[in-house]
Amino acid sequence: MRRNTTLALCLAPVLALAACGTPQERCISRNTSEFRTVSSLLADVEGNLSRGYAWEERQVVRTRFAQCETVTRDREGRAVVSTYGCWRDYVDSERYRVPIDPVAEARKRDGLVARRDALSRSAQAAVTACRAAYPETG
Repeated sequence: MRRNTTLALCLAPVLALAACGTPQERCISRNTSEFRTVSSLLADVEGNLSRGYAWEERQVVRTRFAQCETVTRDREGRAVVSTYGCWRDYVDSERYRVPIDPVAEARKRDGLVARRDALSRSAQAAVTACRAAYPETG
């Protein structure tokens, strides 16, 4: 089993507790947020390295034909709704591939691994402290 997967499995209970709302869980979530962020970034970088490219998103404005309505008044003052065909703009998100520099990406991965390992020790200490400060009653 890979080292990152093993660490993720070991900390999975901590991450699962982060989503709940007891005082202990909020304490754990608050004190392990940077660790979770670094782990997420590391997963992205490892995915980029394994694929050979990165994914990015951009907003694209597109036009499509739609039914539009207009309200007019007749001679007696009553509202009359009429429909007509019109072009409407809408915003769509588009995902596209971006080439990566494998050497730079590997350096980034190594830095994130070192940072995650350093944060792992403090995260474990924070979890222990939170469990001692806010004991759960079953």
